[in-house]
Amino acid sequence: MRILILGGDGYLGWAQSLYLSSKGHDVFIFDNLMRRHFDLEHNFSSLLPIATLQERVKAWKEISGRQIQFRIGDTTDYEAIAAVFREFQPEAVVHFAEQRSAPYSMIDRKHAVFTQVNNVVGTLNVLYAIKEFTPACHLVKLGTMGEYGTPNIDIEEGFIEIHHKGRSDILPYPKQPNSFYHLSKVHDSHNIMFCCKIWGIRSTDLNQGIVYGFETDETVLDPRLATRMDYDQVYGTALNRFCIQASVDYPLTVYGQGQQTRGYINLRDAIRCIELAIASPAQEGEYRVFNQMTEQFSLIELAEMVVKQAQEVGLHARMVHVANPRVEAEEHYYNAAHTRLIDLGLEPHLLSGSVLQSLINLAITQREHIDPELIVPTVNWRTTKNEVVHTNDGVSE
Repeated sequence: MRILILGGDGYLGWAQSLYLSSKGHDVFIFDNLMRRHFDLEHNFSSLLPIATLQERVKAWKEISGRQIQFRIGDTTDYEAIAAVFREFQPEAVVHFAEQRSAPYSMIDRKHAVFTQVNNVVGTLNVLYAIKEFTPACHLVKLGTMGEYGTPNIDIEEGFIEIHHKGRSDILPYPKQPNSFYHLSKVHDSHNIMFCCKIWGIRSTDLNQGIVYGFETDETVLDPRLATRMDYDQVYGTALNRFCIQASVDYPLTVYGQGQQTRGYINLRDAIRCIELAIASPAQEGEYRVFNQMTEQFSLIELAEMVVKQAQEVGLHARMVHVANPRVEAEEHYYNAAHTRLIDLGLEPHLLSGSVLQSLINLAITQREHIDPELIVPTVNWRTTKNEVVHTNDGVSE
C-alpha cells in the first residue's frame, strides 16, 4: 500500500516508518522537524543519539534496499500537505504530526496556543486534503487515553451505551482531558467523527497509552536507524525518568502519593497496532476508536519495579515522594477496556524485567550524557508559567 506517515521523523513515527517499509509498503514521510528544533532551542537531546532524517533514510536504503520518500513541511500549511496528497495519493495516512507533550502545552499561553493551533488546525487540513484528493483513504489517527481522564467507571473503547429516562443510545464516551494538549486531542476526535459523518471519510482513532521502549527489529540494525529516548521534564515519560534517575544515583521522584494509574504499551506493540488498523480499515463513513494499551500501572508500581531491577545490578536505587505539579486525582479508579486490537491479532509484549533492564542498561551506557538539570520540572499546572516546582522531578505523558 501507499502509506503517508505524518510526523514520520518522531519517536513513534520513525519506528513506524521502518516497520511498514520492511513489510513492503511504499512509505512517504511528511514532517516539520519541530521536535528537533525544540531540542536545539532548549539544549535538550535524546539520550540515544539520533541521525538526521536524511541520514536515516539513506541508511535504511543501504540496509534494506527499500526507499522511504520524505518531504519537510507543516500540516498547518494546507498547500504543503495538499501537494503531498495530490502527488502521492496515499491509501492510508498515519497521523503522528502533533505536539505530543502535556507539560509543553502547560508552560504558558504561547505554548498552549501553539499546541492547539498545530494539532487542531493541522488535523483539519489533513481531513480536507483527504476529502479533496483521496476520499477513499483510511485515516489512522493517534489519540490518547488521556482524553478520557480518570472517571469512576470503566473506560470503554470510544463509545458507551447510555440508558436515560427509559431511552437508550450509544454515545461518545465522556471526555475529561487534563491539559491543553489532551484538550487538543479531544477537539481532533470530534472533528474527525464529524467529517466521517458528513463526508464519508473512514477513520480509526487510536487512544494510545504511554509508550515505552526504544528498540524494534528495524532500529537495532544500525545506529543510524535509532529512534528517540527522551528523559527530559517536557517530553520524557515517568518510566524513562525512573530508569535514568536510577542509573545516576538520583532518587526516583514520585508525584504525590503515586497512585495515579495510566495505560501503557510497548513500542513494538504500538507499531504493530497501526499495522493491524491499516490491514482491517474502517468502512466508508465509519469513525471507530481502539484503546491502544496493553497494561495499566500506577506511578508507585512503576517506581517499585525499577528500584527492584536496578538494585539487582548493583545500583543504589530508591524512591522519594514530591509535590505534584499537576492538577489531577492522585487516588482514583481506573479500568480501561482494550480488546479490539487483541481481537485483530495483537500479541502483547508485556512490561518485564528484561525490558526494564534494557532501559536501565541504556541509561548506564549513556550515563556521561545525562544532564540531571533536564529532569527538574519547570512546568506547574497551577501557574502555567516557566518556573521550578521543586528540585528533582519531571514527567511527560
